[in-house]
Amino acid sequence: MSTYTIPKTMKAAVVPATGADLQITEVPVPQPETLKPGECLVKLDCTGVCHTDLHAAKGDWPIPAKTPLIGGHEGVGVVVAIGAHTQDSPIKLGDRVGIKWLADSCLDCELCRKGLEQSCLKGRYSGFTVDGTFSQYVLSYVRHVTPIPENLGSAEAASILCAGVTVYRAIKYSNARIGDWIVLPGAGGGLGHLAVQYAVAMGLRVLAVDTGADKRDLVLKLGAEKWIDFRETKDLVKDIQAATDGLGPHAAVITAATSTAYEQAVDYLRPGGTIMVVGLPARASLNADIFFTVTKSISILGSYVGNRQDAREALDIAARGKVKCTFQLKPLSALEETYHALEAGTVAGRIVLDMQ
Repeated sequence: MSTYTIPKTMKAAVVPATGADLQITEVPVPQPETLKPGECLVKLDCTGVCHTDLHAAKGDWPIPAKTPLIGGHEGVGVVVAIGAHTQDSPIKLGDRVGIKWLADSCLDCELCRKGLEQSCLKGRYSGFTVDGTFSQYVLSYVRHVTPIPENLGSAEAASILCAGVTVYRAIKYSNARIGDWIVLPGAGGGLGHLAVQYAVAMGLRVLAVDTGADKRDLVLKLGAEKWIDFRETKDLVKDIQAATDGLGPHAAVITAATSTAYEQAVDYLRPGGTIMVVGLPARASLNADIFFTVTKSISILGSYVGNRQDAREALDIAARGKVKCTFQLKPLSALEETYHALEAGTVAGRIVLDMQ
C-alpha cells in the first residue's frame, strides 16, 4: 500500500563481513508489494551515528551482528508504504516517524508485558539483526516505529531515539530524587551531553566527568553544576566525593565505554547509591568490591535502551525544549571518519547523517 514513487535502488553504507571496510554502494529498495502485514517502508531524512554502530561493524561484542549489514538505528523519516492487510496500524502514510534500536518484539512474552520489550527473546534490532538506517529507505514494523512530535526537528530527534531514550531511562530508574547529586562519566559525549540535560530537567545536581575544554564548556553550558577532567585529576574518587558534599553522589550513570569507570563508582558513591550500567565496552567485565558494595548498600542496575513509552517520554521532553541535542550534520560519506572519531573519543555531542 503506497501512493509514493519508490525507486528500485538506493545508496547505503554496507559492512560486507565482520571487521571489513565500510562500503558506500547501491542496494535494492524493499518494494511496497513485498512488504508483509505489519511492515512499513520509511524514506529517511537523517540518521544519528551511535557507538553501538561501531561495535556492530567491528564485531567486538559477545553477540555478533548479521552480515552483510546496513547499520544505524537512529533514523527519522516519512512512512511511504505499509504492508497490505496490516490491521489497525498505529501509523499512516505520510507520518514522520523514528526508527529505534528495537525494531520489533513479540509484545506478548513476560518481558514485553512487564515493559522490558527491549529484552524480548524474539526481539529484532535495527542495524544489528536486521538492516538499519544508514540507507535512504528502511524496512520497519508499524508497532515499533515512534511518532515524532511536530515541533522537534528531524536531526535533533534522531539522536533522542537511542542516545536520549537510553540515558533518560537510566536516570528515571536510578533512584535519584530532586536535589540529589548524580555523576555522569562521559558527560561530553553523545549520550552524556543528553544525560546532563535530562538530569537537570528532572531536578538533579550534575557532576560531569570527561576530558577536554570543548566538552567542559559544553556540559557547563547545558547545566552541569560541576566538572572534573579525568585526565587532570590525581585522585578521581576523592575529587568526585569532595565535589558532592564530601559524601559522594547519590547515583552514577556510566555512559563511558570503559570498565574502569564502573570499578571506580563503587568507591565514590555515597552509601545507598546506585550505579546505572549503560555504556558497553567491548568484552569487559564489571569488577565491584563485594565488601564495600554490601556495606555501603550499593545498587548496581543494568539499563538497556528503553521501551516504547520511554521513547515517547524522552521525545516529549525534548519537544518541550528541555533537552537539545548538540550535533554536526554530515553526509553518509562521512560515516567512516565518524567511526574513527568515535574510537578516538573526540566527538563532542552527536554526529547526524543527512540521508536526503
